Amino acid sequence: MLFHSTRGESPSVPADKALRAGAAPDGGLYLPEGLPQIRSGRAVGSVAEVACELLPSFFTGSALEGQIEQICDDAFNFPVPIVQPGESGPHILELFHGPTGAFKDFGARFLFRSFDRIADASDPITVLAATSGDTGGAVGCAAQGNAHAGAVILFPKGRISPFQEHQLCCWDKPVRALRVDADFDACQALVKRAFLDQDLSRTFGLTSANSISIGRLLPQMSYWAMSARQMLADTGEKPGLVIPTGNLGNAFAAILARALGEPIGPIVLATNANRTLYDWFTDGQYKARASVATLANAMDVGAPSNFERLAAFEPDAPVEVVRVTDNEIEMAIREEHTLHGYVACPHTATALVAHTRISDRVRAERPWLVGATAHPYKFRETVEPLIGQKISPPQTLANVLERPTTVRDIPAELSALQAALAS
Repeated sequence: MLFHSTRGESPSVPADKALRAGAAPDGGLYLPEGLPQIRSGRAVGSVAEVACELLPSFFTGSALEGQIEQICDDAFNFPVPIVQPGESGPHILELFHGPTGAFKDFGARFLFRSFDRIADASDPITVLAATSGDTGGAVGCAAQGNAHAGAVILFPKGRISPFQEHQLCCWDKPVRALRVDADFDACQALVKRAFLDQDLSRTFGLTSANSISIGRLLPQMSYWAMSARQMLADTGEKPGLVIPTGNLGNAFAAILARALGEPIGPIVLATNANRTLYDWFTDGQYKARASVATLANAMDVGAPSNFERLAAFEPDAPVEVVRVTDNEIEMAIREEHTLHGYVACPHTATALVAHTRISDRVRAERPWLVGATAHPYKFRETVEPLIGQKISPPQTLANVLERPTTVRDIPAELSALQAALAS
């Protein structure tokens, strides 16, 4: 299958070339030229089993053809439970049981296992990733032990939780962490500028592991498809999804899975005080703006990159967008724990609030799945005072705290990034 740029000014390429490039040469984002025919309501299975059904067709004619099943089996080897804390509340799809405690583990592990097969000593890869919290941790972990694909992680100074920063800076070579004196949007813009600088990109073999990479999006379809199939089998209805989102990658993966025929009903996007998506949904005008710091910091995005994909793929707003304040996030964390004993991270809490905003009639028509994107321990400074108790880390996160950290501070300037890459 070939992939084309959203801007239509670059030639189409097979999947391995799209993964290798990250963004298209014209600055656009890659989309598949067509969608394989996937029958709705196929057999229930694990995420790895569903991925092995959905993904190989996208890689026909590429250097990864015939290897996707092995990559999926290796990458998705951790549980993805569906829980329902209260009898009348939504089901929760817990996406944080991977090695770094966040849903980003799915895409990062798939991507680096793919890179390990398409790079070599004569053509090494440097993954350049801007992160508002969880992407960098997943990228750093996934890059460990990779001989020909390293990672450089950029994150905004003072805009992520202490644990997130530790997790970004604790990995050995081939991983390096850069703390940027700016917000996430500036980090993301810096990465895009580096990709557009052809000499810089060619010199360091740059590519992306952010959600602008089609290699991140495709595997994320798998857990939405898996959970939707399970809910359909259990209830006889296609579930609606409530997805906390900032850069629109996780949301677009669900939209893509639905387009493939997976049994997914309405999709509701939960956003925080950053209002770009909400304003677009309410008045039809997309206007990027500076990001605003919130409790749900991984969603602090004022210029979501994947909007370009959404506009090109389904321009008529196939989703609903709900905007949630910090006060509502705090209330949801507190109430969910008081009523059901469930501990939600701030991002999951935005989706819980959004679920309550769905009209009673629409909510009653079907079961609903809320995406739980990160383990609450990663945000314990926010969550623990609200629930009145300590949160214990899972062993994977406890292991992270034992690792020493190394970080380099840079301004949000391309020359500073180039110097860091060369060092």
